[in-house]
Amino acid sequence: MENCSSDVTSLLQRYYIAPMYALTFALGVFGNIVVILGYIFCLPVWKSTNVYLFNLSVSDFIFQCTLPQLSYFYAYNLQSMNPVECIIDRSISYMNLYSTILFMMWVSVDRYLLLCNPQRDHILLTLKASLCITILTWIWVTIQIIPFIIFIIQDMKKTGWTNCHDISSLAEIKGSLIYSSVLTVTGYILPLLALYLSSKRMVSVLVKREEVLGTSFQRPVKLVRGSTIMFLVLYTPLHIMRNVRITSRLPELNVPQCIIDYIYAVYTVTRPIAYVDSVINPWVYFLMTDNFKEVLLNKWSQLKRMIRTAR
Repeated sequence: MENCSSDVTSLLQRYYIAPMYALTFALGVFGNIVVILGYIFCLPVWKSTNVYLFNLSVSDFIFQCTLPQLSYFYAYNLQSMNPVECIIDRSISYMNLYSTILFMMWVSVDRYLLLCNPQRDHILLTLKASLCITILTWIWVTIQIIPFIIFIIQDMKKTGWTNCHDISSLAEIKGSLIYSSVLTVTGYILPLLALYLSSKRMVSVLVKREEVLGTSFQRPVKLVRGSTIMFLVLYTPLHIMRNVRITSRLPELNVPQCIIDYIYAVYTVTRPIAYVDSVINPWVYFLMTDNFKEVLLNKWSQLKRMIRTAR
């Protein structure tokens, strides 16, 4: 333990986080742009599900726009960042993290209600209701992130407005641990549980209809199950290691510095993995949907004919 290297985290930040953020931006930004433009210019009629998915793509796109700067920051092992940029980047990353799972939860609930109410006579299936739910979702996520912003500002004051620390490295250890634990429960566990329950009910209904009608619903069933598994696999390691990392820094536990460094290294590995969903979302939930693909292809064919006519 005495010979452990304290440089492992800085090496991971430079040779792992920086390339991963750059790759996430390169692979994800195009898909989200296609989805956003497709919804704005190609979709004639919006339904409740479209509102949630559109906001999901906007959230992913805004987050991905911050990745080039963060990749540069970690690639060159910079120790300071403009305070405003630090607050904005950290806030956007956390807002994306927790808005994504909430919007996917609403999509799952919406699809389940649609299965039970094919005529869309349920109040939550109306466009007006989905807009209200979307606004409330953004307000709720903002409320969740406000304490994090306060912690960052207080931490930057102590370091002369230079260091831009993640929540796991803030000077206020006990406060950040309490906040991280509450955020894990309210922002991750409860929405994931709601997503799982609605997905389970939806799968049950689809399986019964498949038995009665003889029609295969394998693809929607796989997508529903896949969404729950995706968040479970991508988000769980981050939340576990974030709380373990903060706990390891508590003075009363007297954890050896080597152990703290290794825990931080493992936590560092989980961070880019959690944001891979911003790359997966547009392809799984939009481009694999027949109606949306047909709309995009029809619009693309019209655009090509217009270009040929102009020539």
